[in-house]
Amino acid sequence: MIHVYYGDGKGKTTAAVGIAVRAAGSKMRVMFVQFLKTEFSGERNLLSNIDNITMTTCPVELKFTFEMNDREKQQASVLFRGIFERSAKEVLSERYDMVVFDEIFDVINAGMVNEGDVLEFISNAPKSIEIIMTGHNPPQRFIDAADYVTEFKKIKHPFDRGITGRIGVEF
Repeated sequence: MIHVYYGDGKGKTTAAVGIAVRAAGSKMRVMFVQFLKTEFSGERNLLSNIDNITMTTCPVELKFTFEMNDREKQQASVLFRGIFERSAKEVLSERYDMVVFDEIFDVINAGMVNEGDVLEFISNAPKSIEIIMTGHNPPQRFIDAADYVTEFKKIKHPFDRGITGRIGVEF
């Protein structure tokens, strides 16, 4: 089944972490792939120590896409394409039961990962693999392909008052 968790509200990654933990607790093998998040994201410490969950590596320093200049975007694009390609190949060859592509829609929308490559992966993946994808503004083709679609809508957030992200809550 294909899950799409998207929107401008808080909780997309948290939901993906929750389903990954549930799956691992049920003896499913999970590949958790994060884009646009560094080793400083708090969930990584926990997930990397749970049996049956494999985390991808992330760069230590990474800006938000809107903060990157053209050279940095090009470098990030090469990095993210490589992460996607290696992860997709590993998921298929290692017989994982679930893959989480956290923030995949953001890197697709920034032109850093090819939408067609991701659609090809989900189209060709064995039906036994649960595929979780998160981010903002998923292309309509992903919503159409999904079995589960959940929109996280921001009603109110401390960012609106200038309060920055807090360790353990936002990252």
